[in-house]
Order: sequence, then C-alpha cells, then structure tokens
Amino acid sequence: MMTRVLFTLLATLACTAQAQLLTVANFGGANGKAQDVAFIKPFSRARGQEVMGIEYTGDLAPIRAMVRDRKVTWDVVEVESTDLKVGCDEGLFERIDRAAVPHASLLLPGTVKECGVGAFVWSTVMAYDATRFKEAPRTWADFWNVHRFPGKRGLRKGARYNLEIALMSDGVKRLDVYAMLATQAGLDRAIARLEQLKPHIVWWESGAQPPQRLASGEVSMSTAFNGRIAAANREGTTQLTIAWTDTIHELDYWVIVKGSPKAAVAQAFINFATSEEPQLAFSREIPYGPTHFNAIFRYDVGRSRPVSGLNNYLVDLSMATSDLPSAPGNLRRSLPFDAGFWTQHGGAIEKRVSQRMQ
Repeated sequence: MMTRVLFTLLATLACTAQAQLLTVANFGGANGKAQDVAFIKPFSRARGQEVMGIEYTGDLAPIRAMVRDRKVTWDVVEVESTDLKVGCDEGLFERIDRAAVPHASLLLPGTVKECGVGAFVWSTVMAYDATRFKEAPRTWADFWNVHRFPGKRGLRKGARYNLEIALMSDGVKRLDVYAMLATQAGLDRAIARLEQLKPHIVWWESGAQPPQRLASGEVSMSTAFNGRIAAANREGTTQLTIAWTDTIHELDYWVIVKGSPKAAVAQAFINFATSEEPQLAFSREIPYGPTHFNAIFRYDVGRSRPVSGLNNYLVDLSMATSDLPSAPGNLRRSLPFDAGFWTQHGGAIEKRVSQRMQ
C-alpha cells in the first residue's frame, strides 16, 4: 500500500513539474548557448519559471505530430522564415496578437507576423581567410573567380541562397534578384552560373562546417552564417574575414506551438526575448542582429535609449561598420531573403537544382 502511494505521489510530482516547465526549442550550437545566457536563464530567474532549452534540426515533423496527437511538449520554437509561413498555413502555430507585444513599435519592420515574432536577424555571408590571398575578395564575382582567387568554394547544400548569390555574381543588382528568379530566363541563368562553379564546390549542411573547413584550408572561401564565423574567431586561433556587400539577411522567428498549455507563459518569454536588454545581451554573445531598434543602436555605439525620433539615428549609422546583420550600414547593402518566393517555388526549384548539381 505504501509503495502504491509513493508511486502515485512521484507520478503526480512528475506531471506537475512537466506542467510548470516551459520548453524552448532552438537550433543549438553557438546560437543555442547565446540564447541560454541571454534569454532562457534570465527569464527563468526573473519569473521564477523553470525553462528548458532543447536543440532540434528545424524539421517541422515533430511539431506536426504533437499538434496532430494533441500531446504538445514544446512550447516556444525558433523557426526559419520559410517554415514560419508553412507552419502558420498548416495551423501548427498559435496566432500572435500584435497588441500582446508591448514594444512592437520599437521592432524592425516585418518582425511581428501573424504567427511569430522575429527573434533575431542573421546573414548568409562570404567568409574567407585573408592570409591565403594577396588581395581581399570583396564580391560574389570574386567568389566565382577561381583563377584570381584559387581554391575550393563552400556552399550550403541546396538551391536556396545559392541562386540569389549566383545571379549577383553574374552582375544582377540585388534589388532585381527575385524579379529575375521569377522568370524562366532568370532561373536558367542562375542555375547555369551555379553549374560553372560546380567543379570547385564543397557542399556544407551544418553551420559549424564553414569555419572548420576554412580554418583547415579545405576551402578558401565559403558562404556561412555570420554568427558562426564570429564565434569561430572568438574561440580559435584563425581569424576569418566577412565580406558584407550583397549578403542575404533574414529573420528567425519565435512561434508558440498550437495547443501549448503554457501559451501565456510562452508569450511572456517571447516578449522578454525580444525586449531591449536581452536582445543586446544575446548579440554580445553572438553577433546575430537584434530586432529591437534600441539594442541595435547600443551594440555599436553604447548609446542610451533614443528619446527622439528614430530617423536621426538611422541616418547617423547608415554608413557605420558593424558585425551585426541588422545594423543600418549592413542592412542597406544586403538582400532581404524572400521567404514567400521560396515557399511558392522552392520545391520545384530545389528538385531541378539537385538533378543538375549531382
């Protein structure tokens, strides 16, 4: 009898702990470590709320299963912009009430969406080891020029990002890229340009691979996530360089899994993680860009909160150098990733590119 009572008590305590635990799923790595320092632990201390961060691959399949079976064990999830739209259309995420984000007016345009709130801005950049070249490569045309800049090239496996880069390397202005890709002639041009580089390509799939391969000399240039390059520079002896012209920037988003029993706490976490101080702390750990204007400004110049219109600050910093993707000087010379284009056309394009690049 005592054993049964004890078992029941332990089971009850376990269920209670699970009910109180807020689970935040992210992409792990240096990004996950920075989130733990800037978001998860501070929110847990401030709220007296147990929070657990877990790493996942970005695949929506586990979320689909949770929602389908009505057994939701993840509450807040970091998703890429294309998955935000797909998951929202499928009903996998709770709708976001803009009025529930108290600082929405201080966030970058496009941060608050129907089903998500922008967690941070990141960029796909060109990275290289400057010691391997007599002169610095600066453009995507240089990336394609294997005679002037010898060596293998690292590219993320797939069509996304690579076709945009291929067109820019071929002289297409960044603001014309998606209009060009939307035509058959433009798509053919981008794929043909990518095929030109095919003998020199080393594909990567994990964000940790580009800095590792650059450091080892396996590739002389590579596309990469800007934060991974910064993290490698902080941790290793090799100092890698980023060329910021014509990078591709986009946002990762926070979503709340549909049916989460802790939706209110999840929304509070998102509000905390997109507020000024946590955003600044996150970018200090890894230079992915804040979505909060004040954190962007304070990162580079240490200014206190703007007390007047934001336009003056944007003009002041429009040409300033920074390692933040969301700094005005970098945003103005980068291509905004078009999630809608890839959601609509990505399946067919990825299949075609895979066949041609095998």
